[in-house]
Amino acid sequence: MRIIRILLFTIVVIQFASCKKDDGITPEAIPPRMLSEVALENETEIKEYLQTHFYNYEEFSNPPADFNFKIVLDTISGENAGKEPLMAQVESTTISVSSEVFGLDDGEIVNQTLYYLSAREGLGESPTAADSTLLRYEGSLLNGNVFDGTTSFNWQYLPFFLRGYAQANSNFKGGDGIVVNPDGTTEIANSGIGIMLLPSGLAYYNGAPAGIPQYSPLIFKVEIGLVVVNTDYDNDGIPSIMEDLNGDGDVTNDNTDREQELRIGSPAFPNHIDSDDDQDGTPTREEISDSEGNIIFPYPDTDGDGTPDYLDRDNS
Repeated sequence: MRIIRILLFTIVVIQFASCKKDDGITPEAIPPRMLSEVALENETEIKEYLQTHFYNYEEFSNPPADFNFKIVLDTISGENAGKEPLMAQVESTTISVSSEVFGLDDGEIVNQTLYYLSAREGLGESPTAADSTLLRYEGSLLNGNVFDGTTSFNWQYLPFFLRGYAQANSNFKGGDGIVVNPDGTTEIANSGIGIMLLPSGLAYYNGAPAGIPQYSPLIFKVEIGLVVVNTDYDNDGIPSIMEDLNGDGDVTNDNTDREQELRIGSPAFPNHIDSDDDQDGTPTREEISDSEGNIIFPYPDTDGDGTPDYLDRDNS
């Protein structure tokens, strides 16, 4: 009886292993879709949403005593049939995106349009797309499904998030200070509140983080609290936004010493997180400062070739 059990067990194990082997075929990877094709689809989806939805603009215009200043989105239908659509209220900006960013080699450069709306203008500073910003946000799909968010204010260094998100936030203003309430709690006064709609080409595109299908346009509601004006993330003496050398509003694709970094086996750091922007062994801060440590501006250009020393490996 024991021998029969052993034989049966062996047969089951062999069959299971065979099934695992047959089922273990790796599916063929599907390349990303063409950026221009997806951009057109996303633009249609976003415009349809803007035409058929509204936000609680009347409460923002004439706040009730107990109003919490939260943006509420709803469909224009039924008792809301007469509401003004978002399309009549939003502003937009267009950003050129290369398909190379998403691993495509078709050479496409496609305009992507993001839409934004300021529901309450803050009384403080506007962040650049490269500033550290104290904010809270909620991200959702066009169908209303929420995939992420914070209920409290948190610091975000905008270049570390989505490109469209960073660019859209630069159109809002933060608050003008922190108020201490009689009960000892604190709050940010006169914060800015807004909403943005991003095509997938300015978001995750063919990536699929939890709760976000590929090629999905996204909605973000944001409240901007405070801004670190002229954030210098790598503390090299140059504000991060000034390290956007190609002027496209995206500091993550500016790296003047990429070849040298790769040659020595170093990770390729964009200038905004690189303390030695020309990889010459002398920190950027030293190359733009006098003997007392004061930053010199315009930045020194010793050999007069038009390239400042901190970006010029041969500045003699």
